[in-house]
Amino acid sequence: MIYSYIIIDDKQESILQTKSVADSFLELNFLNSANNYEDGLNLILELNPDIVFLEIDPKDKNCNLSLSLINELYRYLKVVPKIIVTTHRKDLAFDAIQYCVADYILKPVEKIDFIKFILKLKKLEPHEDRGQMVEKIESTIIPEIPVCVPQQELVSQEKSFVLCIKSYGDYRYINAKDISYLKADNNSTDIHLYNGEIVTAFKTLKHFEGALSFPFLRIHNSYIVNRNYIARIHTGNSVCYIRNSAVKLPFSRTYKINIDLIISEFANGNYLEI
Repeated sequence: MIYSYIIIDDKQESILQTKSVADSFLELNFLNSANNYEDGLNLILELNPDIVFLEIDPKDKNCNLSLSLINELYRYLKVVPKIIVTTHRKDLAFDAIQYCVADYILKPVEKIDFIKFILKLKKLEPHEDRGQMVEKIESTIIPEIPVCVPQQELVSQEKSFVLCIKSYGDYRYINAKDISYLKADNNSTDIHLYNGEIVTAFKTLKHFEGALSFPFLRIHNSYIVNRNYIARIHTGNSVCYIRNSAVKLPFSRTYKINIDLIISEFANGNYLEI
């Protein structure tokens, strides 16, 4: 079963950190994020996610994030999403329990926390005995799936994001997963594909920063990189290397937090440091 989720947190880097861990689970489908109470409430009511990751002790007090958001949801929804509190403070756990939150995860979030939570969700899924499953299968039209394509790849294909570059009636379609990095060129952006091809879009790099989510991260005023194409990061020289090419992209101090996130996200996967 696939669970949709949103993240509500006052700090963008915390949102990216939570999402980077969640992205390693096929069971979780990211919808959107918000940085304050009002936007978070509107997002939940609009998208109706299964899960909400919620910061309840924000550093920016003006964002008004707290457990009171849960009370507000009950004013509008018959079924409230599962709320997962993500915060640095341990002492708020008792208060969170009073609001019947589904889980309480201390920052920085780790992969094992998500594994435990997903296992809890699966235990709550309705159980069907074998007879019921056979009857259900026989009464359902199932589209034919080519034997040569693994089911995991099919899930990935369904989630593939397509970029349409439109110019004077010309529609150019690009799979986001094929983009290795984007480079600013005045008021346009050069989109570099993994095969060496370059496509120019008449939008600023800032536009793409807002339109693209992880694994795309801005690392410099002139560059956004697809984390999946990074082969090497040299923090001393402030450059990262693009896989299967001689390209080296600089990263600046302003976006060092995103480089730290990439390094951390690599370590959360199947990883061996030697």
